[in-house]
Amino acid sequence: MTNPIDGFTVSAADLSYVGQDLQRPECILAEPDGSLWSADARGGVVHIRPDGTQSLIAQALDQRFGATEDEADRFTQGTLPNGLAFDVDGSVLISNFGTDRLERMTRDGRTTVMLDTIDGTPIGKVNFVLRDSRGRIWLTISTRITNWMQAISPNIADGYVAVLDNQGARIVADGFMFTNEIRFDAAEEWLYVVETTGRRITRLRIGADAQVLAREVYGPADTGGFIDGIAFDAHGNLWGTHVMSDRIFAITPDGGFRVILDDDNPEPSAALYDAFARDAVTPNHMLACGGTIAPWFASVTFGGPDLRTVYIGSLRGTRIPAFRSPVAGLPMAHWR
Repeated sequence: MTNPIDGFTVSAADLSYVGQDLQRPECILAEPDGSLWSADARGGVVHIRPDGTQSLIAQALDQRFGATEDEADRFTQGTLPNGLAFDVDGSVLISNFGTDRLERMTRDGRTTVMLDTIDGTPIGKVNFVLRDSRGRIWLTISTRITNWMQAISPNIADGYVAVLDNQGARIVADGFMFTNEIRFDAAEEWLYVVETTGRRITRLRIGADAQVLAREVYGPADTGGFIDGIAFDAHGNLWGTHVMSDRIFAITPDGGFRVILDDDNPEPSAALYDAFARDAVTPNHMLACGGTIAPWFASVTFGGPDLRTVYIGSLRGTRIPAFRSPVAGLPMAHWR
């Protein structure tokens, strides 16, 4: 069967843009009605409606639990929403990279803490959250190190994947190099795990009770860049982003690697990866990188009525680039 992305590439001229004045739109959720929900560094999400109007829904401690005003103020200090998912009732699950918590926010901003420890130990730098079709909630912890910059190293592999279900919260797989986004395949048989500083994707075969039955590298052992976000299309291609070197790529079902959009600034990227190999990355190496479209590509989201519009999340952009794909995305659990 011919792969629909054969020969498909995107340039800056092919892009349109959605939203404005966004702050760190790292993760984007799309709904069938055309709405987009974007993580925002101001502490909450931005709802972009189908007509283009938008509003910030800021997190606030759910007052129904009797918190004082002072407690409510402290609750949102340092908040930095990162990965997002929809819960079964449409509430937003937030993996909060600033507060190190998994949170649940209603669509009017009322927020509660779902998880901040596992077996009595702080969970660490929670990065991403995913709900599957059975209602189980999966999350990634990039590192257990409080100062996460120290984990941007070829020698640190302390990230893990956890699950929250009717049996409680538990770690299902450990020893990843800066765990980032995760996605299930169409059958929800394999869970695909981004290892950002490993520059690779590992997949886990998941059993009925969320146990790991197998673990293996998927696609290239080194994709040539720090991977951040991933998403499947309906053909089985796994799309991804290289953060800081600003590429969108796809790994085909047979393991081939395709670059779809390249907005890299090669010189600072080369300096970054050279420093990484020496375990000497600094914030300045990272900040020097980034293209012109939406610096620091972070995620890819399929949306639109036909799931053929691709939205690019980023860490330093202020709007969301979009383009049309020759193949639809794989519907997420909330779409079905």
